[in-house]
Amino acid sequence: MKNKKVTAANTADRYQLYLRSVQAPDVDVQFFQRVYRSQFRRPARILREDFCGTAAVCAEWVKGNPEREAYGVDLDPEPLAWGQKHILSKIPPAKQKRVHLVEGDVRTAVTPKADIIAAQNFSYCIFKTRAELRAYFLAAYKHLADQGLLILDLFGGYESLEDDKEEVTKHRSFEYVWEQHRYDPITAHGLFKIHFRFKDGSVMQDAFQYDWRLWTIPEVREVLLEAGFDRADAYWEDSDARSGEGNGVYRRREHGSSDPAWNAYIIGVK
Repeated sequence: MKNKKVTAANTADRYQLYLRSVQAPDVDVQFFQRVYRSQFRRPARILREDFCGTAAVCAEWVKGNPEREAYGVDLDPEPLAWGQKHILSKIPPAKQKRVHLVEGDVRTAVTPKADIIAAQNFSYCIFKTRAELRAYFLAAYKHLADQGLLILDLFGGYESLEDDKEEVTKHRSFEYVWEQHRYDPITAHGLFKIHFRFKDGSVMQDAFQYDWRLWTIPEVREVLLEAGFDRADAYWEDSDARSGEGNGVYRRREHGSSDPAWNAYIIGVK
């Protein structure tokens, strides 16, 4: 039997690649604190990261202040174990003690009440009906403190509805590929994939796959209000004055432009 050829694709770590190409935990934490302070005039202390994966945001959260605690909830034990080994083990023991990982369903997992619950990277789009989405928002509302925020992100625009469309981002040693594989306009269900391509020509195909409903901002805001939130605010990305492209700064807005591809935050205020 021939030995399998060693390539960059079959030796790379998909979670490490995801962390490098998709996540920016430091930016997330800064945004969370900014919007929480603007709403309640005090810093947030307890974060719950739903669909936390490797819990990179939880680890970043506790780094900033010795009073902060984080709870990471995810149904899949594999990324939780990876995060424990590769992320949490690298921070000081005193900070590790303030991160609590929970293997479970975000709708039923029990944690202390949080100042902020974050469900990022469009993860809540796994809920495909209004009833399922409302049940999750009701559970989040229950686990928020009296002054709390549920922070969600969302993407859209007509380019996000195209089948077999790839968006490639180059990194130093690999390419990150976001594939819009299929979209059904009747159900609003879409299949999306992440691949990684390497300089030696090898490919980590289907490193991650997502079977989601593409919700719209009005739908998400309406269901948040149905679940009891006082407000459901949309945060739209500002544009660079020269290029016209998004600059990574999100502000509360009542209206947005018809961009072909956009990212936004929707924040439920309790």
